[in-house]
Amino acid sequence: MQVSERFLALLTSQLAQFADREDLKSVVVYLALPGADGRLSLMPVGQWPRDGRALPAVASDRTLQMPAEGRRWLPLRHDRALLGALQVESRSLSWPMPLVERLEAVAHCLTEALRIDLERQHLLQRQQRQDEQLRLLIHQLRNPLAALRTFAQLLRRRLEQDSSSRPLVDGLLAEERQLNRYVEAISALAPPEALTGSSGTTPLLLPPVLAGPEGQPLEEVLEPLLQRAAATAALQKRPWQGPSSLPSWRGDSGAVAEILANLLENAFRYSPAGAAVGLLVGRSDGRLSLTVWDAGPAIPEPERQAIFGRGVRGTAGQQLAGTGLGLALGRDLARQIGGDLELLIPPSRIDPALPPQGNGFRLSLPTAAEAPPAQP
Repeated sequence: MQVSERFLALLTSQLAQFADREDLKSVVVYLALPGADGRLSLMPVGQWPRDGRALPAVASDRTLQMPAEGRRWLPLRHDRALLGALQVESRSLSWPMPLVERLEAVAHCLTEALRIDLERQHLLQRQQRQDEQLRLLIHQLRNPLAALRTFAQLLRRRLEQDSSSRPLVDGLLAEERQLNRYVEAISALAPPEALTGSSGTTPLLLPPVLAGPEGQPLEEVLEPLLQRAAATAALQKRPWQGPSSLPSWRGDSGAVAEILANLLENAFRYSPAGAAVGLLVGRSDGRLSLTVWDAGPAIPEPERQAIFGRGVRGTAGQQLAGTGLGLALGRDLARQIGGDLELLIPPSRIDPALPPQGNGFRLSLPTAAEAPPAQP
């Protein structure tokens, strides 16, 4: 538990008022922090006089654990929760009522300030998690919207100019553009720092409502992804190479679909026009592997690990729209389900039949015995 600078400033001002009490040796404020064993431990956070002494935790100082006539403890307690304690050392064995009342007032003030400070921290952490989830949901929403646009554009190409259905397709595209404007507007609501996860502690994972049911056949979620990829390749007039057969695998197929959707979106977006894109199904170290590859320029060596970081984008994507979350999300999800996601260059390292230049992102999936249990 960390306290804010504002609380520490208040603590210092409250303790400074005892400068007129020559009968007091010291006043120390402790926070109640949970230890490794789950039990609370009192850790010093402020003291008067400020003489530069390094104060030990109560648990490591046996003299503080023994009763003494010149020492008093005042708990900083809110309802039934112990937040900390005020420890006072006196040169005198008498405790005048004005001193006792002042100490109790300071203890009450610090208790309320500490309660508010902790509640504020809790709300800030909650808001940060919500902002992160908002960014993640917006990022994932762009993939199906792009698919709708691709299918509608292909359909419009196939319709005759005088077809009575053409206005319906044009309307569909107009609605997709409007939805994209809404997505961009919502994206602007979350602060930029939520993108990188500055705390470094919140995992970048899908909300439970987006996770697929355990044991869902992978073929069921791969089929629409392959249709989307083939349609995108046709619209961009580039070669597409799909798998000859769909793999038989059961597990968190929803997470696998999200990973592959992001990888395919990146391949189509960042590889140059005319470069081939494909999905290879194979095996690596006895595990099922799914590799999304492209035949474009290889990602530069200094960027090959960095691009898996949250909010990090390679030089090829600096001028294009994006958030830099796709690869970070993909690796986090892969490891959550017991697999992994790695970049192999060139794709021919994975299979000699693949291009000798380009990029290959290989997703390794766990066997049924390796897969972790479903999260509650």
